Amino acid sequence: MASLAQHVAGLPCPPLSGASRRRPAAQRRPPSALVCGTYALTKDERERERMRQLFDDASERCRTAPMDGVAFSPDDLDTAVESTDIDTEIGSLIKGTVFMTTSNGAYIDIQSKSTAFLPLDEACLLDIDNVEEAGIRPGLVEEFMIIDENPGDETLILSLQAIQQELAWERCRQLQAEDVIVTGKVIGGNKGGVVALVEGLKGFVPFSQVSSKTTAEELLDKELPLKYVEVDEEQGRLVLSNRKAMADSQAQLGIGSVVLGTVESLKPYGAFIDIGGINGLLHVSQISHDRVADISTVLQPGDTLKVMILSHDRERGRVSLSTKKLEPTPGDMIRNPKLVFEKADEMAQIFRQRIAQAEAMARADMLRFQPESGLTLSSEGILGPLSSDAPSEDSEPTDE
Repeated sequence: MASLAQHVAGLPCPPLSGASRRRPAAQRRPPSALVCGTYALTKDERERERMRQLFDDASERCRTAPMDGVAFSPDDLDTAVESTDIDTEIGSLIKGTVFMTTSNGAYIDIQSKSTAFLPLDEACLLDIDNVEEAGIRPGLVEEFMIIDENPGDETLILSLQAIQQELAWERCRQLQAEDVIVTGKVIGGNKGGVVALVEGLKGFVPFSQVSSKTTAEELLDKELPLKYVEVDEEQGRLVLSNRKAMADSQAQLGIGSVVLGTVESLKPYGAFIDIGGINGLLHVSQISHDRVADISTVLQPGDTLKVMILSHDRERGRVSLSTKKLEPTPGDMIRNPKLVFEKADEMAQIFRQRIAQAEAMARADMLRFQPESGLTLSSEGILGPLSSDAPSEDSEPTDE
């Protein structure tokens, strides 16, 4: 083989020395690739060479004539972008699509040349650790408010919190006008009261407006029924009352109603009873017909008992209670409180009947002094029109 190469190529070629010059099988080229001492390119090598040439040609065109084949100029592009630009004034609303979230917020596509970013603390009214907690994920389409612009790179700063705050204040004003009861979760407090979360806003509940005697620590994380006292968005003041809410929730309990309560605390003048979230006062004089010298001999904090509603001041959130009216016989509350508990509803019914009778007698007395009213009172105590066949004071008896 060595002598053939010397005659054909005319080149000096030392004779091959056998196995020491042989290539490994994996490195040998196919016999067809050897032509007159020159290796021809394989199919894959020819394709790579073609792609390299295309790349070089494209690179040269980009360097020497970048706008060849482009239907519009850079000026045309700028004009097109400006014509589709949006209102980026601070305070304006803009619709955008979340396309990426980070630990600090989310990037928003607003179909503009400006970049838009939603910071974490502007993503929600609540305190959150990441935007996903507020439901903000890639693909979300939402309306945002522009609140600022980064002068360094002209990035627009967006907010969802600002929009939610406006809606929350409007909702609070509406609920205040409707005088409804709402539920708020206590999230903090100080020596003056507690902070409760309502409609995503932080409202203040003074201790004077809390129905039960308690501390901020004891109320933390609890939900309280509340009513609006003051809603002032401009001053950022949101004042609430638990006492008024509880008074309203007990509004259906009229005089003579019997409720189940728990003794909260004892005072020299009486006992405070929790009746479903509102504290009522069971005065010492209303515990029993017999004199109670020491309240602690009759009641202890934590005791459960039935009490009657004597009066209900809704405006001040105060309720006066009685067990005295529920005693089957005077002194039972001292000697046999269990009997008072068992007979409470029966005794309350008797009490209400006595009240109804007293009212009927009062109406009868009124009619006795006002005969011209044309009304009369039946034996059941019902007020009705004077019967046409009933004799009047001016009528004279007729002779049969």
